[in-house]
Amino acid sequence: MNNIPPFHLAIPVHDVELNRKFYLDVLGCTQGRSSDTWVDLDLYGHQLVIHYKPKAETQEAHHNPVDGKSVPVPHFGVVLPWEEFHSLADRVKSKGITFVIEPYIRFEGQPGEQATMFFEDPSGNAIEFKSFKDPEQLFAT
Repeated sequence: MNNIPPFHLAIPVHDVELNRKFYLDVLGCTQGRSSDTWVDLDLYGHQLVIHYKPKAETQEAHHNPVDGKSVPVPHFGVVLPWEEFHSLADRVKSKGITFVIEPYIRFEGQPGEQATMFFEDPSGNAIEFKSFKDPEQLFAT
């Protein structure tokens, strides 16, 4: 899985500046090009773009059961090295971010065992970060 091309993902945010600060300060992204209505961000080597979209009056949340937890759909994220995952979890906690799903080990003792956590950006976009002690287990069945 070396030399994976970076993905490009554009997501809606209702406050560009608030979300810019979140992605820079909490997730440690670096900023690329920007305007008043969008910002390019380097999210672990991938191009994440936040685009202004007025806040919807109602947003229906959807969750699916996975491993006894209620996983938000849609969501996005990055698979991190083990130690980096735990450093990020500590940083997110220290910034006072509320977890949708606290960091824990999913599928413990089974193929695909992984550390995972979910939280939301200020616009309610669900983000999952995960890690595998054995990266070869990423697509284990």
